[in-house]
Amino acid sequence: MHATKEITEDWQARSLDADAIDLSRPDNTELVRGEPVWVEVLWYFVGSPIVRSHFVVSCALRCMILRMFGAKIGKGVYLKPGLRVKFPWYLEVGDYSWLGEDLWIDNLAPVKIEAHCCLSQGAYLCTGNHDWSSSNMRLFRLPITCKRGCWVGAKSVVCPGVVIGAGAIITAGSVATKNVPEMEIHAGNPAQFVRLRKLDCPEDSGKLR
Repeated sequence: MHATKEITEDWQARSLDADAIDLSRPDNTELVRGEPVWVEVLWYFVGSPIVRSHFVVSCALRCMILRMFGAKIGKGVYLKPGLRVKFPWYLEVGDYSWLGEDLWIDNLAPVKIEAHCCLSQGAYLCTGNHDWSSSNMRLFRLPITCKRGCWVGAKSVVCPGVVIGAGAIITAGSVATKNVPEMEIHAGNPAQFVRLRKLDCPEDSGKLR
């Protein structure tokens, strides 16, 4: 008990209060933009508006624009209007995946979406965060991976470094702060295990790709 009290007093002596927080000099040293400034400017003023536009009905055009800016997009990928991508050169989408309306892929670090994944409308994939123990809120970034056949529900959030396992589901409005094992369904904030996902056998297994 005495040792615990000494540790607490030592921590209090070394810790700073709110007056020490200084955001005038942010620490963004971990940010690697990945492409020259002119490419980024071209993306924000030309590429991104086309991909996000609700007036563009062509999914093929969205895929083409993303590929032009370095994204790896597989065959049969379905992209809905409103898709927001930070850095397309850090994006990989596997075959036959679905990306829903107003999905936000905030990929300061690589985001890999494997084949046959469904990312529903309004979901947010966040690869960057700030170290709250740093007085200048140091930025850090970690990749996100969505394994084959997983489903990221509408309005859900996937946090930096998280891996959504193959066939796993995070339900609508959930916040995934840690890895989700394959074929598990997680819900809530933070997302917790609910039950296993069970798939019915298809009538014609030969149709599976």
